[in-house]
Amino acid sequence: MASYLISIFGPKSGVGKSILTTNVGYALARQSRGRVLILDFDLHDCGDIALLLGSSQGRSMLDLAPKAHKISEHDLDRYIKKNNDGVYILSAVSKFRQSNLLDPQAVSSILSLLKKKFQYIVADCGSIMFPQTIKVFEQSSLVLFCTTPEILSLTRSVQSLQEFQELAFPSDLIQLVVNRYDPRGVITEAIIRQKLKKNCLALLPDQLAEVQNSVHQGVPIFKNMPRSVYSRMIEELSRAILTKNLLKPVDLQLNTSGMMGFDSPTVGSKGGSQRLFEKPIDKEADRLEHLRGKIHVRLIDMMDFRKLSPEELVKQDQASLEALKNKTREAILKIVDQMPEISSRSERQLLVKDVLDEAIGYGPLEDLLQNPEVSEIMVNRSDQIYVEKSGKISLVNARFTSNKQLMGVIERIVAPIGRRIDEKTPMVDARLRDGSRVHAIIPPLAMDGPMLTIRKFSHEVIGPKQLITFGAMSEEISDFLRACVQAKLNILISGGTGTGKTTLLNTLAGFVPNDERIITVEDSAELNLPQEHVGRLESRPANLQGEGEIPIRELVRNTLRMRPDRIIVGECRGSEALDMLQAMNTGHDGSMTTIHANSPRDSIARLETLVMFAGMDLPSRAIREQIASAVSLIVQLSRLSDGSRKITAVTEVTGLESATVSLQDIFTFKEKGLDAKGKVQGSFTATGLVPTFASEFKKKGIKLPKGLFSE
Repeated sequence: MASYLISIFGPKSGVGKSILTTNVGYALARQSRGRVLILDFDLHDCGDIALLLGSSQGRSMLDLAPKAHKISEHDLDRYIKKNNDGVYILSAVSKFRQSNLLDPQAVSSILSLLKKKFQYIVADCGSIMFPQTIKVFEQSSLVLFCTTPEILSLTRSVQSLQEFQELAFPSDLIQLVVNRYDPRGVITEAIIRQKLKKNCLALLPDQLAEVQNSVHQGVPIFKNMPRSVYSRMIEELSRAILTKNLLKPVDLQLNTSGMMGFDSPTVGSKGGSQRLFEKPIDKEADRLEHLRGKIHVRLIDMMDFRKLSPEELVKQDQASLEALKNKTREAILKIVDQMPEISSRSERQLLVKDVLDEAIGYGPLEDLLQNPEVSEIMVNRSDQIYVEKSGKISLVNARFTSNKQLMGVIERIVAPIGRRIDEKTPMVDARLRDGSRVHAIIPPLAMDGPMLTIRKFSHEVIGPKQLITFGAMSEEISDFLRACVQAKLNILISGGTGTGKTTLLNTLAGFVPNDERIITVEDSAELNLPQEHVGRLESRPANLQGEGEIPIRELVRNTLRMRPDRIIVGECRGSEALDMLQAMNTGHDGSMTTIHANSPRDSIARLETLVMFAGMDLPSRAIREQIASAVSLIVQLSRLSDGSRKITAVTEVTGLESATVSLQDIFTFKEKGLDAKGKVQGSFTATGLVPTFASEFKKKGIKLPKGLFSE
């Protein structure tokens, strides 16, 4: 037996959708001679259907849910009420406060069971799109959108129809029914059609007195006054539903996944993780890829994105960009509506999202950028993308359609910060709007096509408490580093790539008192300090003519004329190391920077090498004297074998002995092996050595816990 679910939805309460539901249900029961169930699924105003039919509420879907997996269709009679006219009635819940107890997945299961028993299910779905209501729409063969010819109703209708569009439902699934229509009224059918961009399936007359009389009697007007104009229009509406191929078949197997905004297959949800991190069937992936390509070609012809350069696209304000997204989404949905090979709504939603991301966003990177578990994205070529999750690198099921698409995304990233990438400048460092660090390199330097690396910016400000929770340091080390920052010691943060140097620098900079002036210097601005008195400087590369470059070193020199209390350099990687040391040695105490090195001893050698880049031809001893005098503390970061990042050494620079910079560890991390899950076990311990600058803490009134340096 074929079964059909007809949902009735309104943009607001009071448009007559509940009355429409009962009358359509009665009309279908008489014309089809089949079993009809009227389902009260208005979760906000539950109970109206029973009142309109002069009945009391029986058991609800919520009562049925715990037993749905073991109830047969023959057992449903014990749970579903049948009135004197042979129409069955069931409500979703008995009270509004129970609506959050009704699981959306249970709704899908119960509807599938009900379809085995009833030929037609007419559901009053209210005026709010709850997650449970979305599940009803997913199994609907037709949605009657009920509105009235009033300004408020029509305005709300535009918004509600937009929601259906964003959920990627086919446009022909939604049919418009106008209630209380007066052909002599100010708002005509043409105005409604123009406003809502839909034809009217039915115009129900304004017979308020007759309708109200039937409501008071608890009998639908279709039965109570079968010869009224309203009843005749209901009869025509139900006949159209039965004979004009309005009822769309629903493939339940394909349409049980959630729609966008609730349980959609995006990153972070169970479905999204499966889509991104599991390899699909090749034939299905190729088919979707082919469909995406067809939609994208038609979209370009329809909207002509060639008029929008990457620079123009990214320079639009947020409101304009949102308007462009909505316009593009509408265009994509129109294209998809004309493609019969796209059958399921979940597939429609997936394709709409993918093509929209490709046209306006960052293509297949959008989901990865939104996934909080992904810390780094590495694109080796258009069809090979790796990510880092919890310190581990893995290949993901995401790819660009071509090198051209990948190049478009790279250009879209670098354009807003005034940087270019082409054959003359095939490498670029940039950042996303949220501060994520980006590096791109293209052919001829990249042999297999453009390469892109994104170090994601954490929207959560990571402070000392989080680092302690993550196991990156201990409370004792946190207290000690806080005291060192407040005592204005010069600190060098050392570590390899991806060990968390910038994160720790941001954390230590947060210890600086709010009344001090901080100047930051970075290649690509990433630091996010909580203080108010902060000046941020960023270097600038040369233009196409090779002019206009402002290197880090020039900015460090300028900071000396900006009356800083603290100078914070994001990373020393060149000749600016000399200027940084000179600043530390000329009264700018409390300065901080990071450097790439594998140990505290290596960081001294690395710093010495960088100073030589300045071309001053200084002897090694002079450079080491500068380092020993300027740097007070080295904090070493390492990434361990399990992917975790930890402070492995906090080392004091004690001076110069026989042309060698002397170091002594204050705290270290001692590894003790791996546990059953492969996690590194170990502990942070004090070496028992008291730093020579401990007296500075007392002078400045900084108190530390007793026994902090005890072994």
